[in-house]
Amino acid sequence: MTEDNIRRRLMTVTAYAADYCTACERAGDMERDEFVDRMLDLLPRIYWEFFDITTEDVVTLGETDYFSTYVDEDYYDSIRRHMEALLGADDVFLETFEEDMKYSDTPIAASIAESLADIFQPLFDFISVVKDTDGDKITEAYLQCKEDFESYWSQTLCNVLRALNHIKYKGGEEQ
Repeated sequence: MTEDNIRRRLMTVTAYAADYCTACERAGDMERDEFVDRMLDLLPRIYWEFFDITTEDVVTLGETDYFSTYVDEDYYDSIRRHMEALLGADDVFLETFEEDMKYSDTPIAASIAESLADIFQPLFDFISVVKDTDGDKITEAYLQCKEDFESYWSQTLCNVLRALNHIKYKGGEEQ
């Protein structure tokens, strides 16, 4: 991929991440079905961009910076609680990829809101670094977020996508 193409792709993934974070922040103002539809639209796009743009594609000039988090515990909990309230009884789903599931006779429940908040945190950090550096650190911020994607939130995204799909097409509790 050319450098211009990569730059455009990084701008696209930044826009998707910003849209995702905005939807999470505004969950309390949305209808449940609208929120679920928005997540089902954004999550696959975000997954694809973080999957498809490889670290080899992204050229950095020197060492990769590591940035501190912009999301503190109170902000994380606020985001999670708003989504949890919106989803109500539909917030809980059975987690089949939990490591402890191998050793358990009982199902392990997970929270859609917590999963979405777990994705929100690295994406919010990513877009915050891009915004605070006027885009100068987009490559470094992307690489840090991609590292987090590969180590934990890609699986979370896939799992929560399945749960959201269930709400959309199998029907969840009525609001």
